[in-house]
Amino acid sequence: MTEITPEIFEGEAMEHIDDLYRTAKRLTRSEVEADDLVQETYMQAWKSFAHYELGTNCRAWLYKILFNKYNHYRRKQCTQAKYFQEADELLFEFSVAKTSVPEYLTAGEVIAALDKLPEHYRSVVLLADVHEFDYKEVAQILEIPIGTVMSRLNRARTQLKKSLSGVAREYGIKSTNLAAAA
Repeated sequence: MTEITPEIFEGEAMEHIDDLYRTAKRLTRSEVEADDLVQETYMQAWKSFAHYELGTNCRAWLYKILFNKYNHYRRKQCTQAKYFQEADELLFEFSVAKTSVPEYLTAGEVIAALDKLPEHYRSVVLLADVHEFDYKEVAQILEIPIGTVMSRLNRARTQLKKSLSGVAREYGIKSTNLAAAA
């Protein structure tokens, strides 16, 4: 059995920190909470690294830890009074000055559409479409059946298409132009 050293952990796990952070930020919608979530993920990974099989998919293993930590975080958040925070965010969202109309959809608009998805759809899209995990890996990370992954991904993509086509119409982009640009 190979002795687990900080160098082995760093070589296997640390290369994925930026991707994990981006996913955590999309999930929590907060840089501070994303930092905490990634830190908790890596702390758990270090504690559990002796159980990790070297040479297997460390990236998928880390994402599984991240989503387990996020589910714990989400349950904790539900017990706290978050209604005030949501009201503040809504107020801020409506008080921001509108920018001029861009010629095409921006990454910010795509991210906003992604953020509007329910969490269980957003998680599947992030893993499958953004981080390019296959359906089986997504199912393992989220601990759901593969059929549920496919169903949620289909529904999420349908919602994103509807959401983005509405934004595109506001900018005068026809649906055929939107499909060609994608």
